[in-house]
Amino acid sequence: MKKAAPYRIKSISELHRLFDLPKPDHPLISVIDFSLLDFGKGEVWKNFCHDFYCVACKLGTSGKMKYGQQDFDFDEGMMSFTKPGQVFSVTEVTEDRADGYMLVFKPELIRHYELGRQISQYGFFGYSLAEALHLSEKEKEVILSHLHQMQQELKQNIDSYSQDVIVSQLSLLLSYSNRFYARQFHTRSAVNHDLMAKVEHLLDQYLLHKSDTLGLPTVQYLADELHVSAPYLSDLLRKCTGLSAQKYIQSVLIDKAKELLSTTDLSVKEVAFLLGFEYPQSFSKLFKAKTSLSPLEFRQSFN
Repeated sequence: MKKAAPYRIKSISELHRLFDLPKPDHPLISVIDFSLLDFGKGEVWKNFCHDFYCVACKLGTSGKMKYGQQDFDFDEGMMSFTKPGQVFSVTEVTEDRADGYMLVFKPELIRHYELGRQISQYGFFGYSLAEALHLSEKEKEVILSHLHQMQQELKQNIDSYSQDVIVSQLSLLLSYSNRFYARQFHTRSAVNHDLMAKVEHLLDQYLLHKSDTLGLPTVQYLADELHVSAPYLSDLLRKCTGLSAQKYIQSVLIDKAKELLSTTDLSVKEVAFLLGFEYPQSFSKLFKAKTSLSPLEFRQSFN
């Protein structure tokens, strides 16, 4: 039996209606108090998605949320970020309401602003709930202060300056979130180093046993094997190595190619296919771009 499609919440006004809240003060953005939300009403919350960005600063518990195939408790305060189109379900709802705020905004709000061009750079909108931002007390004060300011601004009479002010406040909130995520990557360095070790092992095993049949390794493959989101893994690789995910994988491929070229009699074509390249020319082009030598020139340098 085909699984039912998720209920799609298309507007912020509809979100308010589903929660039995008054109409939003602005059609494109709203800051909602979590204590007013009741996820126990209706079947919608068992399988839903929405057409807006959501920034949740949750300080208590009101059940579990399923993201993909995993459940995550809300027993601790955290900050999470989701983008339009992601599918969720809320289960095991308790009678205790959570504290905190949910900021929701439509892409149309920022479309003609610099933030509209920059928002794709905030990788945390693609993180899973397991990769939420855990705030220190001081960080929590900063975030809550900005959410309160935005809430107050939305309650003012809307004028020609309102949207500029609101988008500026939103941009600042996301900049602080980016800073706090950088801090979390740093303070969890031991955990991250363990994850990096697993990445290295996975790539090593992939190049030994899978690349010749499955092709070049991808970030998505590594993320799936490690049970993290691809955006989170990409940001982790950048923090730990200074390289983008694609460049990190390329550096591993080149190191392996150097090993094969210097220690075996395999032809350049055989090395290329063994590493997962569909065309030897693509391998040779990448190798020369990274080493300033062709594969044959590199091999000859050892003779």
